[in-house]
Amino acid sequence: MKNLLLALALCSAAPALAQTTKKATTTKKTTVVKKAPVKAAPAKKTTTTTTKATATTPAPAPAPVAPLTEAEAASGLREALTTGITKAVAFASEPDGFNLNDDIRIQFPPDAQLVATTLGSLPLGRQAVEQATNLMNRAAEAASPAAKDIFLNALQQLTLTDALSLVTSGSKDAATQLLRKNSEAALNAALRPSIVQSLDQVGANAAYAKLIERYNKIPLMTPASTNLTDYVTKETVDGLFILLAQQEAKIRQNPAAQSTALLKRVFGAK
Repeated sequence: MKNLLLALALCSAAPALAQTTKKATTTKKTTVVKKAPVKAAPAKKTTTTTTKATATTPAPAPAPVAPLTEAEAASGLREALTTGITKAVAFASEPDGFNLNDDIRIQFPPDAQLVATTLGSLPLGRQAVEQATNLMNRAAEAASPAAKDIFLNALQQLTLTDALSLVTSGSKDAATQLLRKNSEAALNAALRPSIVQSLDQVGANAAYAKLIERYNKIPLMTPASTNLTDYVTKETVDGLFILLAQQEAKIRQNPAAQSTALLKRVFGAK
């Protein structure tokens, strides 16, 4: 009986013992956190710039310029000189166009320089000489408009052969110089009546005659002439040719002054 009870006790204790043993032998699970796979950065694309060789196409050669004809040269020269004459006469005709332009201002006549020097040293003499000189220039300014038609008529005498040689000349006033050579005497004769009238109108003759009269009264002095006409006429024509030469040079040398297609054709290629 005692053995039976012992066996029952052992049987009842066996499950509990087994349960305890199971707990003791249970291994604690370690939680492993899986790391997300690291994505590799995408490789940078290497951009290869391919420069295409551009084929250089040579610029087309400019069309050959036809040689200047005599007719073109004559027309261009006449146009240039007509423009120059018009501007030269306009400049000369302005108030003080001669008087304040050092290039063309008319001075006291050379054969009367002793008059100017002598009277200039006397009281009020210098002022009287300067007044007479100013009036000579006023006469030239007043007479200059009449020179325009005279110049233009002389211009028509230029030949075709003259024109071609003149426009190709290296001289900046070649046409003016030829015009002067061929027409200066005629221009002086044609302009003289206008100078006579102008000298009287502005009072130049009276002022000069008064100076000469005063000078001729000085003892032992050689009497001086009172005629201004020829001298002022020559000086006026000289001044107009100087202004014309300046205008011709401007047209030859300054593209901005070549105001028409013809002038560019004739003078622009230089």
